[in-house]
Amino acid sequence: MPSPFAPTALIGESFVGEGANAAHTNVVIGRKGGPVETAWATALATPSAGHVPFLTIVRPSVPVKPLTLFVSKAAAEGELHQRATWGSAQAGLAQGVTDAVRDGLLPAEEADDLLIIAAIWVNPAVDDLDVSFRNQRSAAYDAVRAAVNATPTVADVLATAGEGPANPFYAPTPEALVR
Repeated sequence: MPSPFAPTALIGESFVGEGANAAHTNVVIGRKGGPVETAWATALATPSAGHVPFLTIVRPSVPVKPLTLFVSKAAAEGELHQRATWGSAQAGLAQGVTDAVRDGLLPAEEADDLLIIAAIWVNPAVDDLDVSFRNQRSAAYDAVRAAVNATPTVADVLATAGEGPANPFYAPTPEALVR
């Protein structure tokens, strides 16, 4: 009998897009009955002000499989940011996870035994719900793919770190990189 998919937690990350409509997604994938289930249930049961984890749905009353918990990294502020968080980003996450099942990254036959925790960044300055959806769909899929394939590798990280760290909010000057 083959071993089950994700016998230990799988972790992935992806950043897609630019500016206010970019999507940054972190995922943890694991099996029911393990530590990911404990974390999943704890997060769902212990919301904090502005950060209310919720079950990701394809449509009302149709949760995505594997069951996926949407954990917002930014408190939803203002009507458009709320619509992006609970609407376009959630729909993008649901579609990205569904795409991963459809493409075989996540085994459909084990989907009921798996759980995903997804930490999602939606910029409060978001201004295009369709771009937000597309970016989140891609980021969700790419984060799942990274988790499943255990990428980047340590060699990838070391090679990239040689160029210096950078992200959309900060890149150090060459002088700051000198040790």
